[in-house]
Amino acid sequence: MASALCRTASRLRSIQNFRRIRVSSDLLSASSPSPACISDALRHGDFSLPRSFFSLNCGIELMKMDQRCLLSTSASDTTSKPDSGKSETKSSDKNEKSGGSESSDGGSDQKNERASGKDVRGGPVSWMSFFLLFATGAGLVYYYDREKKRHIEDINKNSIAVKEGPSAGKAAIGGPFNLIRDDGKRVTEKDLMGKWSILYFGFTHCPDICPDELIKLAAAIDKIKENSGVDVVPVFISVDPERDTVQQVHEYVKEFHPKLIGLTGSPEEIKSVARSYRVYYMKTEEEDSDYLVDHSIVMYLMSPEMNFVKFYGKNHDVDSLTDGVVKEIRQYRK
Repeated sequence: MASALCRTASRLRSIQNFRRIRVSSDLLSASSPSPACISDALRHGDFSLPRSFFSLNCGIELMKMDQRCLLSTSASDTTSKPDSGKSETKSSDKNEKSGGSESSDGGSDQKNERASGKDVRGGPVSWMSFFLLFATGAGLVYYYDREKKRHIEDINKNSIAVKEGPSAGKAAIGGPFNLIRDDGKRVTEKDLMGKWSILYFGFTHCPDICPDELIKLAAAIDKIKENSGVDVVPVFISVDPERDTVQQVHEYVKEFHPKLIGLTGSPEEIKSVARSYRVYYMKTEEEDSDYLVDHSIVMYLMSPEMNFVKFYGKNHDVDSLTDGVVKEIRQYRK
């Protein structure tokens, strides 16, 4: 409001000065008396001309004073404006500083809260949520790793172990046969009735698997006798009738156990008994007379009636084979 009044007063002063300057210029341009005229008027006692001249000079002096006042007021206005701007900027700077101090105080308060372990309001993640997220991730990783290991172990066990037959009911394994024993006599399944027996199919030229399995069978026979008092008859049936003659089989079985019985026969007879007991065999890598026979690695436990009871694969050792046979014998007696 004060600045507006100052501007109005300066405008009025400028208008008055302009009028005075115009009047004074008119007076000057009309007729300015010369000094000689002024002296003559004073001699004759005419004081009107000096008075007019004096009034003219006074007007000029007043005009100069007004111009000075005008310049001083304009200068004061111009100086007051930047001063007011400076005061405003200073006040704004003070406000900003005060706001900055407040913000710094707020930041220090937040830092103090964080240092004291308190959760900052409005924060996206707290320590508790971070801990829960970490615990959940660790649990998932542990569960996935454990399940993966268990799955791998199951695959390895299934690839090595031979699945056992059904525990209930009778399997379609076994049947009549007519073969030649290692002493040259003909025998049938009826000759084995009355005693427990374990049948194994192989061939005498087998490099490693058949000898290992027969050694295991011979040791289990003796342990079964010690643990249960039952005599179990071990039987070896050849799946290589072309090379396994009676004499060859006789010399072969006596190397493992004195009670081990060896059986052989013609290719048709061997094929029939192998079909009855679900045994797989096939010649491989045939070169002249030297070849191998790929076959099933299974032992069949037969009851005194020559009924199939259970089979045992290569994964069983002497102890597990002994325990399994003794268990089946005791259950059979009940």
